[in-house]
Formats: sequence, C-alpha cells, structure tokens
Amino acid sequence: MLHLAANLEGQPVLVIGAGAVGAHKAGQLLDAGALVAVIAAEVVAPLPLGLVSVEVRPYRTGDVAGHLLVVSATGDGATNDQIVAEAAVAKTWLNVVDDPGRSNFFFAATHRSGEVVVSVSTEGGSPALAQVLRNRIADSLPEDLAEIVAVLRVEREALHASGVSTEGFDWTSRITELLEGGGPASTRDARSTSTVTPEPSTL
Repeated sequence: MLHLAANLEGQPVLVIGAGAVGAHKAGQLLDAGALVAVIAAEVVAPLPLGLVSVEVRPYRTGDVAGHLLVVSATGDGATNDQIVAEAAVAKTWLNVVDDPGRSNFFFAATHRSGEVVVSVSTEGGSPALAQVLRNRIADSLPEDLAEIVAVLRVEREALHASGVSTEGFDWTSRITELLEGGGPASTRDARSTSTVTPEPSTL
C-alpha cells in the first residue's frame, strides 16, 4: 500500500453513520478542509459544527455518487455490503470502519506541529497501536518544529527567487543545525546577514 497525503480542501466527502466513530471521522475530515455530509439512520453522538448537510435516514443506493471518498461507520453488515458494492462500481475511495479488508484507504494516527505532520498507520491492523506509536514519536520531537519548518520554507523560497534550483540539494546539515543547534532563534541573526545554500545531494 502506498501512503500519500491527500488535499481534501473543498472536496465533497460522505460519512454514513453518526455514532461516536462516525462523528470523530467527520471531525477529522472537516479539519482537513473537506465538505462533509453525514447520512445516518439516527444521530447517536454529537456531530461537529461545519457539516454541509445532515440527513437522518437510512442509507439509500445512490448516496455514494458525487463524493470523492466515503466513510462507512454504520456498524451494520448488510448496509456495509451495499455501500461497498456501490463504491466499487463508482470507483470511490471507501473506508469501512473496523473492516480493513474492504477498505481502500485508512486514517493514520497523526501529530501536527505547524506544517510538519507525522503519520503512523497499521493499514487497519491495529489503530490503537498506531496511536501509541504516534504518541511516542510526538514525545520525542522538538517543540519548535513549526518554527523550524517555517524558516526552511522561507530559505527554500529565497533560493528559488534568486534562480537557484533546490532539486537534488542536500539540506541535511542545515536541518541538523536547526534541530540540534537551539532551533531557529539561534541562527536568526546569522540568517539576516548570510544566505543559506544547501549542498548538492550525493544520494
């Protein structure tokens, strides 16, 4: 399985089911900027604000149409069978909660610090393990990652603006300097009087 980061900003997605898991998935998708609709036979858990629509009714054939991806959190095997069949015909990305064998995408356990996102997935094998590993990794990371990536973005854009391509350049020494040398504050004055130039990669 290939792990990708998806830009869901403004994309229509559907969550079928409004229990605790469905509500949580809807919130995750909203946080990613998706346009989230919910269909559920009953609303069991509080739903997040910002949903484009909530329809309290059973799933019907045709509901999948027009959505980039769908999450089935119904907890009902027969309903899931119908959703899986429809999603396959429509070639729609589908996550069936607690049924990784019939899902073609999974939610990763993520830690975010600014533009830095660390994701851990067990491809549906054990979401609990993914969460534990995510937490351990997050605890080991520096607290100023958001500022570090912001500095690196500025430096990279400055090189591009000066006509220098960063394709194939090795940023390892600069990143190590920021991670181990006290973070962005320790090099702020130096950057004001010098240009950071990464070395060509030998990889």
